[in-house]
Amino acid sequence: MKKLIAIACVMLAASPLAFAQDKGAQTGAAPAAKSEAQKADAPKSEAPKADAKKADKAKKEPTEAQKAQQERMKECNADAGDKKGEERKKFMSGCLKDKQKAQQDRQKACTKEATDKKMKGDDRKGFMKDCLSTKK
Repeated sequence: MKKLIAIACVMLAASPLAFAQDKGAQTGAAPAAKSEAQKADAPKSEAPKADAKKADKAKKEPTEAQKAQQERMKECNADAGDKKGEERKKFMSGCLKDKQKAQQDRQKACTKEATDKKMKGDDRKGFMKDCLSTKK
């Protein structure tokens, strides 16, 4: 009887370890095996298309808005200098807001000027692009 109780205690103590191992095997090895199986089952013609899409995403140029944001970040970062921690966060936040306000003001001025000149279509688009790209 003592042996039976001892075996039952060992089994109860070891059962959480067995479940933990199964859980790790399901989350770690099974998805990897599944993805390999899916790759093997996928038709050969889809693989080059997927690679081409990934390459297109990697080579995709940033939008004008993203370029403008990156430029503002560069300027503010250079102005931040040796500031660190909370002081730097506050400075960067204020700087980026100021830069954005300046961009909005420039856009308003260019729009007003284009409207005053009664520009439309491609002429207006070209004018706005030139006006907004010049730093004032």
